[in-house]
This record gives sequence, C-alpha cells and structure tokens, in this order.
Amino acid sequence: MTVTSAAPGRRARPRHRSPDPGTGPEPAVLTVVAAGPAASVQDLGRPGLAHLGVPASGPADRRSFRLANRLAGNPEDTPALEITLGGLAITLSTTRHVAVTGAPAPLTVDGVPVEGAPRLRLRAGSVLAVGRPWAGCRTYLAVSGGIEAERVLGSASRDSLTGLGPDPVRAGAEYGLGPVRPVPAVPLELAFSVVPCGGPATVRFRWGPRHELFDAADRCRLTTTPWRVSAECDRVGARLTGPPLAIGSVDLPSEGTVRGAIQVPPSGEPIVFLADHPVTGGYPVIGVVTDADIDLVGQTLPGDELRLAPVH
Repeated sequence: MTVTSAAPGRRARPRHRSPDPGTGPEPAVLTVVAAGPAASVQDLGRPGLAHLGVPASGPADRRSFRLANRLAGNPEDTPALEITLGGLAITLSTTRHVAVTGAPAPLTVDGVPVEGAPRLRLRAGSVLAVGRPWAGCRTYLAVSGGIEAERVLGSASRDSLTGLGPDPVRAGAEYGLGPVRPVPAVPLELAFSVVPCGGPATVRFRWGPRHELFDAADRCRLTTTPWRVSAECDRVGARLTGPPLAIGSVDLPSEGTVRGAIQVPPSGEPIVFLADHPVTGGYPVIGVVTDADIDLVGQTLPGDELRLAPVH
C-alpha cells in the first residue's frame, strides 16, 4: 500500500495502522525524508496501450533501473525510485538491502559517506541520502522486496505527461515494502550506466519514417552537427540546439510516435522523445534512436553535447 502526505486541496490517503495484537509484525515502510528536485516511482511502464492514447512511460534509463532491481534481488519490473539530480533521502522501518544505480552520485548513511557500494544493507531508522550526480542526471534506488505503489492500467509508473500513476515523490511520503527477498550475487561493477563525462555522447539511430521530406543537406546536418541538449529536456523528451533543419510547410496527419523518435518541429531543432513521449504527433520524424542507445539520452543534461550516428 502506498501512503502519501496530503497535497494542498487533496484528501490524504489513509496511513498505515498498527496491527491488532496477535496479527503479526508492523508493515515494512519506506519514508521519504527529502524528495529532491524531481523523484518518481517507476516500474517498466504500461506498454501496448498506445491505441488508447496511453504512453508507455517507465524509467528514462531502463538498463540502470533493471540493474537496481537485480542487485536488490527483485524481479526487473518491481517498482523503484527514479531520482533526478539527487537530493533524495529515505529511511526504512526495517533493515533491508538497498541498491543504487544509474548516474553515479555521492551516498551517505546518517551523514557518513558510503564509498563504492552500489548495494548496501540499510539498517532500520538510518537515513540514506543520494547527492547530486557527478555525471548524468538520473539515479535509481531499489529496495529488497520492492515498493508497493498505486497501479494504474497495470503499472506503478508515474507518467509526467498524462499524470497517470502514483503522485510525485514528496517529503513525508510513505510507501509500503513487499516481502524481503534473498539478494543474489551480481557483479557490482555493473552498477552504473555509461553516462556522459565531459565528452560528447554518440547515439545511433535509424532513418525514417519521414526522412525523405528532408533534403540531402539537412540529413547531412543532422549527422554532422555537434548538437547540444537544451534546457527544454525532461522525461518527455530532449530538445537539441544547433543549426536548424528546414521542414518547410509540411502538413502531415497525426501519426504514431515511439520512444527514441527524432521529431523535427517548425523550429527545425530536433526533439528526441523519451519515456513519457506523446503517442501521436503531426511533425515529421526523421529517424529513431536505437533501443540500445535511448537510455543514454535519458541521462543527458542541458549543455551536454550529443552526436547522432546513422546505422543501416
């Protein structure tokens, strides 16, 4: 059960109650001490509902999310926390293993730095804090047993575009935890994503379906420009800045879009769609980032350099 602090004008959800004598131990609870600038509950999303106008959502960096759950002994689609730009602090009512993956960030337990430990045993009552990453932007935190969160259309993912799923993570929120699981032996050196560290990130893409609407000069410009990620980037997509492409007076009917689609709006600055992308759009999609590389785009920050490399 998920229990969240009341937002202004909204009714608070019922909080966990102590069991009657003889009914068993207190339920295991994760309490958010600090939420940071943007944190959300995610699982692997709600794919297969685009025909109903529902985005798939899920983690922006699926590789890191899956790995966090593996380290915590959970199935890969177990709800966990996606932390953007750090600032999250939690405490548990019971001792559990906790895994932290994705954008590498400083960790402390009760104010004491934790070095080189993507998986740790967090004692009941101790406070684990995740600082701002020194590379990338999204860090994932999974707890053994997983977070018990509200499910909408079969998924506990928070969709920032439609508002589906659990409320955004706030300080004071409480989340129930599932039954503790055994922690397997997993290579801990795999814990962090390959994220940009000062140099350009190169991501591969495939042309289409509307690349023929662009002339050869524009197609060349797309693949040779050292694009920069603009300040307009979130879980929906990342707008790239650079020499604009020319799409002219294109009049397309609305058509389906996918995660990784490189859409070119009238400004001519490409937008790479991420986890919470719309399911349809009326602007041409010049290409689609490969499934293997789109997680890397989900870890980019404003100002990061991004190069697009075509594959065939």
